[in-house]
Amino acid sequence: MTRSQPSRATIYAMLRWLFVSWISNAIALGVAALLLDGVDVNGSAGTLFVAALVFGVLNTMLKPILKLVTLPFAVLTLGLVWFFVSMLMLWLTDLLVSGFDINGFGTYIWATIIVWAVNLVVDNVFYRQSRGRRRVATA
Repeated sequence: MTRSQPSRATIYAMLRWLFVSWISNAIALGVAALLLDGVDVNGSAGTLFVAALVFGVLNTMLKPILKLVTLPFAVLTLGLVWFFVSMLMLWLTDLLVSGFDINGFGTYIWATIIVWAVNLVVDNVFYRQSRGRRRVATA
Protein backbone atom coordinates (compact mmCIF):
# COMPACT_ATOMS: atom_id res chain seq x y z
CA MET A 1 0.00 0.00 0.00
CA THR A 2 1.46 3.33 -1.04
CA ARG A 3 0.93 6.50 0.87
CA SER A 4 0.01 9.45 -1.23
CA GLN A 5 1.99 12.62 -0.76
CA PRO A 6 0.09 15.75 0.23
CA SER A 7 -0.52 18.11 -2.63
CA ARG A 8 1.11 21.51 -2.85
CA ALA A 9 -2.27 23.08 -2.17
CA THR A 10 -2.59 21.08 1.05
CA ILE A 11 0.89 22.06 2.18
CA TYR A 12 0.25 25.70 1.24
CA ALA A 13 -3.04 25.68 3.18
CA MET A 14 -1.33 24.18 6.24
CA LEU A 15 1.51 26.72 6.15
CA ARG A 16 -0.98 29.53 5.68
CA TRP A 17 -2.99 28.30 8.67
CA LEU A 18 0.16 28.11 10.83
CA PHE A 19 1.20 31.62 9.80
CA VAL A 20 -2.28 33.04 10.41
CA SER A 21 -2.42 31.27 13.77
CA TRP A 22 0.96 32.71 14.76
CA ILE A 23 -0.01 36.24 13.73
CA SER A 24 -3.42 35.84 15.39
CA ASN A 25 -1.76 34.82 18.65
CA ALA A 26 0.68 37.74 18.37
CA ILE A 27 -2.23 40.15 17.88
CA ALA A 28 -4.15 38.61 20.78
CA LEU A 29 -1.18 38.72 23.15
CA GLY A 30 -0.35 42.24 21.98
CA VAL A 31 -3.91 43.43 22.66
CA ALA A 32 -3.75 41.82 26.12
CA ALA A 33 -0.43 43.60 26.76
CA LEU A 34 -1.92 46.92 25.65
CA LEU A 35 -5.10 46.60 27.72
CA LEU A 36 -3.75 45.02 30.89
CA ASP A 37 -1.07 46.54 33.10
CA GLY A 38 -0.10 43.09 34.36
CA VAL A 39 0.86 41.74 30.92
CA ASP A 40 4.33 42.84 29.85
CA VAL A 41 6.40 42.07 26.75
CA ASN A 42 9.18 44.49 27.76
CA GLY A 43 8.31 46.71 24.80
CA SER A 44 9.79 44.20 22.37
CA ALA A 45 8.05 42.96 19.24
CA GLY A 46 10.54 40.08 19.20
CA THR A 47 9.41 38.95 22.64
CA LEU A 48 5.79 39.23 21.53
CA PHE A 49 6.38 37.07 18.44
CA VAL A 50 8.37 34.46 20.40
CA ALA A 51 5.59 34.34 23.01
CA ALA A 52 3.01 33.94 20.22
CA LEU A 53 5.04 31.10 18.71
CA VAL A 54 5.40 29.29 22.05
CA PHE A 55 1.73 29.89 22.87
CA GLY A 56 0.72 28.50 19.48
CA VAL A 57 2.88 25.39 19.89
CA LEU A 58 1.46 24.77 23.37
CA ASN A 59 -2.09 25.22 22.07
CA THR A 60 -1.44 22.87 19.17
CA MET A 61 0.41 20.10 21.02
CA LEU A 62 -0.44 20.17 24.72
CA LYS A 63 -3.92 21.71 24.91
CA PRO A 64 -5.72 18.89 23.02
CA ILE A 65 -4.17 16.32 25.36
CA LEU A 66 -5.20 18.31 28.43
CA LYS A 67 -8.71 18.78 27.05
CA LEU A 68 -9.03 15.03 26.60
CA VAL A 69 -7.70 14.33 30.11
CA THR A 70 -10.03 16.92 31.66
CA LEU A 71 -13.10 15.82 29.68
CA PRO A 72 -14.86 14.26 32.70
CA PHE A 73 -14.35 17.49 34.65
CA ALA A 74 -15.58 19.50 31.67
CA VAL A 75 -18.82 17.53 31.71
CA LEU A 76 -19.26 18.18 35.43
CA THR A 77 -18.37 21.88 35.18
CA LEU A 78 -20.15 22.47 31.84
CA GLY A 79 -16.82 23.27 30.17
CA LEU A 80 -15.53 25.73 32.75
CA VAL A 81 -12.43 23.62 33.36
CA TRP A 82 -11.33 24.28 29.77
CA PHE A 83 -11.08 27.97 30.59
CA PHE A 84 -8.45 27.01 33.16
CA VAL A 85 -6.69 24.83 30.57
CA SER A 86 -6.43 27.94 28.37
CA MET A 87 -5.16 29.92 31.34
CA LEU A 88 -2.56 27.20 31.93
CA MET A 89 -1.31 27.69 28.35
CA LEU A 90 -0.73 31.38 29.13
CA TRP A 91 1.03 30.50 32.38
CA LEU A 92 3.32 28.03 30.60
CA THR A 93 4.08 30.65 27.96
CA ASP A 94 4.97 33.07 30.76
CA LEU A 95 7.31 30.45 32.26
CA LEU A 96 9.01 29.55 28.98
CA VAL A 97 9.50 32.99 27.38
CA SER A 98 11.79 35.39 29.19
CA GLY A 99 10.56 38.94 28.85
CA PHE A 100 6.92 37.88 28.60
CA ASP A 101 5.35 38.34 32.02
CA ILE A 102 1.82 38.09 33.36
CA ASN A 103 1.42 39.24 36.95
CA GLY A 104 -1.52 38.23 39.13
CA PHE A 105 -4.33 35.72 38.94
CA GLY A 106 -6.88 38.36 37.90
CA THR A 107 -4.61 39.38 35.04
CA TYR A 108 -4.46 35.74 33.89
CA ILE A 109 -8.26 35.61 33.87
CA TRP A 110 -8.60 38.81 31.83
CA ALA A 111 -5.72 37.90 29.52
CA THR A 112 -7.37 34.54 28.80
CA ILE A 113 -10.67 36.27 27.97
CA ILE A 114 -8.94 38.85 25.74
CA VAL A 115 -6.87 36.23 23.90
CA TRP A 116 -10.01 34.15 23.35
CA ALA A 117 -12.03 37.14 22.09
CA VAL A 118 -9.33 38.43 19.72
CA ASN A 119 -8.71 34.93 18.32
CA LEU A 120 -12.46 34.48 17.86
CA VAL A 121 -12.66 37.66 15.76
CA VAL A 122 -9.51 36.88 13.73
CA ASP A 123 -10.59 33.26 13.13
CA ASN A 124 -14.02 34.39 11.92
CA VAL A 125 -12.49 36.93 9.55
CA PHE A 126 -10.08 34.40 8.02
CA TYR A 127 -12.68 31.63 7.99
CA ARG A 128 -15.13 33.81 6.08
CA GLN A 129 -12.40 34.88 3.64
CA SER A 130 -11.35 31.28 2.95
CA ARG A 131 -15.00 30.18 2.56
CA GLY A 132 -15.55 32.98 0.05
CA ARG A 133 -12.49 31.88 -1.94
CA ARG A 134 -13.71 28.27 -1.98
CA ARG A 135 -17.11 29.33 -3.27
CA VAL A 136 -15.52 31.36 -6.05
CA ALA A 137 -13.20 28.47 -6.94
CA THR A 138 -16.05 25.94 -7.09
CA ALA A 139 -18.53 28.20 -8.88
